[in-house]
Amino acid sequence: MKKYIFETKMEVRDYECDIEGIVNNANYVHYCEHTRHLFLQQCGLSFAEMHERGVDAVVARMNLQYKVPLRPDDEFYSRLWLEKQGLKYIFHQDLFRASDESLCFRGEITLVCLVNGQLSDSEDYDKAFAKYIER
Repeated sequence: MKKYIFETKMEVRDYECDIEGIVNNANYVHYCEHTRHLFLQQCGLSFAEMHERGVDAVVARMNLQYKVPLRPDDEFYSRLWLEKQGLKYIFHQDLFRASDESLCFRGEITLVCLVNGQLSDSEDYDKAFAKYIER
């Protein structure tokens, strides 16, 4: 079991649900992206500022597992841990319903950096993530 390095609490909004009364599958990806952006802020990075400097972290691959559905007004925790393999940053992201800690979603999201449009390491990201990276 890996140790989570970041956590944020969120709440399901009614409009994120489909006719079945459960969160639409695409919204889980939005929750994960928002969590990564908050994590970047904690690390002292701004996604927008990095883009202005010509450094873009882009999603290269996602492996998504839907476990227990979230429903309107559910509060949940979004947690992540991180590893790096070569040029890839792999974010392991899990969503847990707050009321009972049920695992609702598990995602492995792989990002790579484009520096001025070219696939490359990013010194800024490496430095900001250094204390969190699983090796």
